[in-house]
Amino acid sequence: MILAMDTPMAPPSDDKRWKIVEATIRRNGAADHSLIEVLHTVQQAFGYLDDPSLKFVASQLRLPLAKVYGVATFYHFFQLKPQGEHTCVVCMGTACYIKGANKLMAMAKQKHDLEDGGTTPDGKVSLLTARCLGSCSLAPAVVYDGDVAGRVEEDQMHARFEEWKK
Repeated sequence: MILAMDTPMAPPSDDKRWKIVEATIRRNGAADHSLIEVLHTVQQAFGYLDDPSLKFVASQLRLPLAKVYGVATFYHFFQLKPQGEHTCVVCMGTACYIKGANKLMAMAKQKHDLEDGGTTPDGKVSLLTARCLGSCSLAPAVVYDGDVAGRVEEDQMHARFEEWKK
C-alpha cells in the first residue's frame, strides 16, 4: 500500500509555472477534494501530466500517489504524455460509431499511422477518442483543437491532418 507523504516535496523544477500550481493548492487549502482542479492547473500550465508532476501533487495534497494516478488515468481529459501541436478527438459513442467513426479511425491509422492516444513523429497531430461528446445529431462528431465538427467524412479529416502537418 502506498501511503501519502508526510512532508510535501518541492516542485519538480524551478519553472515559474509551478507558482500557478502552488497558488491553486493554497487557494483550496491543500485539500484532497481539490485534486481534479489541481491536475487541471498542472495540465494547463505544462500541457500534460508527467510522473514528477503527479508525485508533486500527491505530496502537496498528502494523497497516495496511486489515488492521484488513478484520477489522472480515469478521466480522458488528462494526458500523461506530451500532445501534438493540434489535437483531434473522435467520438466513439454509439451514434458516431454507427455513422462512421470507426472508418475515421481506420483512415487515421492507414494514412497517418495514428492510433488512439498517438502523436505524429513530427509532433504536429495527436489523435484521441472520447466515449461520447453528446453531439449525437452531428454523428460522426470530431473535435478539432476544441472546435466540434459534425458529419465528418474520412476525406475531410484527412485534409485537416494534411493542413496541420504543413
